[in-house]
Amino acid sequence: MGSTSARNDGSTPGDTGGHAGPGRRDLIKRSAALGLLTVPAMGLLSACATGGGGGGGGGDTTAAAGEKTAKNPLGVKEGAPLEAFIFKGGLGDQYAKDAEADYKATYKAEVKHTGTQQVGPKLTPRFAGGNPPDVIDNSGADHLDMNKLSTQGQLQDLAALLDAPSLDDPAKKVRDTIHPSTIEKGMHGDTFDVLYYAFTVYGTWYSQKLLDARGWAYPKTLDEMVALCGEIKKAGLAPWTYAGKYPYYVHFNLFAQIAKIGGMEKWIAIDNLEPNAWTSNDGVRQVVEHYEELAAKKYFLEGSQGLTHIQSQTAWNKGKAVFLPNGSWVENESAPTTPGDFGMAVGALFDGGGDKLPHGTLRAEPSEPYLVSAKGANPIGGMELLRIMLSKKHAQNFATKVKSLTCVVDATEGMTLSPGLASASKVFKEAGENLISLQLQEWYPALTDEKIGGLTGQLLAGELKAADWIRKTQAEADKVAKDGSVTKFKRTA
Repeated sequence: MGSTSARNDGSTPGDTGGHAGPGRRDLIKRSAALGLLTVPAMGLLSACATGGGGGGGGGDTTAAAGEKTAKNPLGVKEGAPLEAFIFKGGLGDQYAKDAEADYKATYKAEVKHTGTQQVGPKLTPRFAGGNPPDVIDNSGADHLDMNKLSTQGQLQDLAALLDAPSLDDPAKKVRDTIHPSTIEKGMHGDTFDVLYYAFTVYGTWYSQKLLDARGWAYPKTLDEMVALCGEIKKAGLAPWTYAGKYPYYVHFNLFAQIAKIGGMEKWIAIDNLEPNAWTSNDGVRQVVEHYEELAAKKYFLEGSQGLTHIQSQTAWNKGKAVFLPNGSWVENESAPTTPGDFGMAVGALFDGGGDKLPHGTLRAEPSEPYLVSAKGANPIGGMELLRIMLSKKHAQNFATKVKSLTCVVDATEGMTLSPGLASASKVFKEAGENLISLQLQEWYPALTDEKIGGLTGQLLAGELKAADWIRKTQAEADKVAKDGSVTKFKRTA
């Protein structure tokens, strides 16, 4: 759980985590240079292998290669410099510096580190010039378009990393120590060329202290939520707030809620841009009508439509609103304004009517995409840095420093976790295999974050009816489906 797709915002993560404006979650227009820049993609996970998009580049890994040994299974060349370009949003970049320090000590090599919130603008000319950095944390609003980079052969095939022995147990391959969905999400066609390092839990966030003090229980159903919102409003509080300037934050919940009620088969049709996928899905109708009702009854904090993600989180931390849709990067991102006894917690998706997925279903996905440049000076070193980061030591360091999980399975067992991370871990375990993964925001961020996001903003402001939101959303999806300039992807499960 940690934050693209999902997102690490520049002013904080995710966007994250998720993410200037919210790092990954900003709606800034991207530079079109080389076609490498895109709108923020959401830290999203595919529970199934996906097709299309072209394979990653194998790259010339002999540029900086050393002898392979038991302690150096990838064959890193001792003394060869390494360059790391890390998104510095809500997750910060100290965790990466810590791993780089271990790399430097092991291989007696200089490591050039750059922390930035402008990954795409700074690296687009470098990819064009054939001198990209070796390893990149491709997050933030201004991130690089990974689909196009993969198609162009710019991304290193990371199969060697997956098959290398893990740092903690040489008897185990790296692939056996990370969550399977991490591999599924990082595929372009048949090539694994993106490592989503973090693991993000999405849901409805709240203060356990506030609920306990008021005698309120986290709702189990959409109807119970509406009823509780009435009580909250009578108590003089706003039930909800959200990042109105970046309304796609609401999609973290809204899209997953649709998948829970309508089922993954129908959501996959949405991911695949199939005709009538939105208009023929009863889950869409139930969920969008729910949000229409919340807006009609004025259950959102007044002025939310003008708030950034940071401002909405601050209002929430100050007790002006009870619920906030977000990802697990929010604990670290909002730490400066969170009271010490806040009791940050997250709840799973609500039950609707005739749901295809059971109570307790959760949206939880790999996030924080790391890339190794196939045409960099030291791609082997880039993969080795990732192997170091995938050790238990650095997975735990990540959890401690940024209050988020990594893709390393069970790395935090036995650790004392912060309130928000402990809550996220709890609902994740309770969900078991009932985890929702979505790809629409990852594959078509301009559609979800700008086009549909704009419609969602109107819906929550009470300016658009549910039926119109559904009709217009279908129309926007159809436009993308018919646009030959947009690379299409397909998932089967």
